[in-house]
Amino acid sequence: MILAAFTSASTHYAGWGSWMHPRTDSRILTPDYYINLARVLDRGGFDLLFFDDRLAMPTAYGNSTDQSVRYGSRAVKLDILTILALVASHTSRIGLGATYSTSYYAPFHVARAFSTLDHLSRGRAVWNIVTSLNRNEAENFGVEYQDSEARYDRADEFLEIVTALWESWERDAMVVDRESGIYADPRKVHEINYAGKWLSARGPLTVPQPPQGWPVLLQAGQSGRGTSFAARWADLIFTAPRNKEAAVKHYAGQFDLVEAAGRQRSQVKVIPALPVVVAEDADTAQARVRYWDSLASPEEEVIVLSELASFDFARLDMDKPLPDDLLEQIPGAKGLFTSYLERARLKFGPDATLRELIRSQMQNDRRVVGDPMQVADYLCDWFLDRACDGFAITPADTPGSFEDFARLVIPELRRRGFAPELEEAPDLRSRLGLPERASR
Repeated sequence: MILAAFTSASTHYAGWGSWMHPRTDSRILTPDYYINLARVLDRGGFDLLFFDDRLAMPTAYGNSTDQSVRYGSRAVKLDILTILALVASHTSRIGLGATYSTSYYAPFHVARAFSTLDHLSRGRAVWNIVTSLNRNEAENFGVEYQDSEARYDRADEFLEIVTALWESWERDAMVVDRESGIYADPRKVHEINYAGKWLSARGPLTVPQPPQGWPVLLQAGQSGRGTSFAARWADLIFTAPRNKEAAVKHYAGQFDLVEAAGRQRSQVKVIPALPVVVAEDADTAQARVRYWDSLASPEEEVIVLSELASFDFARLDMDKPLPDDLLEQIPGAKGLFTSYLERARLKFGPDATLRELIRSQMQNDRRVVGDPMQVADYLCDWFLDRACDGFAITPADTPGSFEDFARLVIPELRRRGFAPELEEAPDLRSRLGLPERASR
């Protein structure tokens, strides 16, 4: 069972208002925050730490950043690769994942940055690939906003270039022979000379081939185009199903796409996001949830929904049924909002309102709350019923939620044989059971 920690270089990730939680470390602008977080996860038995990202403050709600700044709602976003380079030297085994966009960076830059991280971490780099769906991100970079199809078409070329650059040095190209004076064999370092519709690159890369061949590729597209892109490129696929039944269906469908892309099922792992609140006993866990929920603001939820959808939900009456054509009006994250709508209408009926959609999100039916045995039962049930290959745990407070999970749940999973001891492995791919993908 793969266990990832999904968080943010920001005021919070999953809990609106969670920066006010007394167990939340507020020092997000200091190195100590990230070093401590990474050490907690590394020693606790997590396989992977990865950070989400956005390249703009939320502006869709009311066409302003004011409320985002006021509530601390994704108003702060630090550069993640800088953070991971910092924590690489303070950890020994955990995978280090950064979200980087194919829409606003150059392939050569991304190839070099992740190859460098893979070397400096001794084979633990993970790239969470996004195409960046928010219009205000395009505005920050001064480029034209593209629709989903164009973004993914461009992303295919982006990945073709990046992976070719990673392989532009053959594995044994480095010689470093002082006697002969040969540093590297020029016959084993190659230009790629790629020219596509959207992008081009000459190469070779200025960094020798990464220890993993290709750093681990993580992708989270849930639309039809996103799932086919993941089937071609991803080693780890991040999902957000509304329940186990949906997860089982998505799992089977995703692997059909993997095989259609000419890959084997064993080459890909699926890890859904899962909010977990665990304590020594169930009553304490429920009390923690009630306190956490008391910090949340419905307005902040609307801010975040507006950002994800690139749509101003302030236009809608909070207490009128959601329009039937809402998905047609939303330009971004259609796969995600389809699940949000389904969840709200399942819970409140076909005439669910925006307030009820928000309530269904804030109450989060998928949130797992209980003692260590109850949480482990839930995880093992999903895993055994082929709903997933592991989980991306999202916190209520940071690092407290991760400390609780590492201290209470992971030992129980080990006792049942679903999580290993802190074993050594030559690189992250080996530890996760992922094959090498570099062909040269």
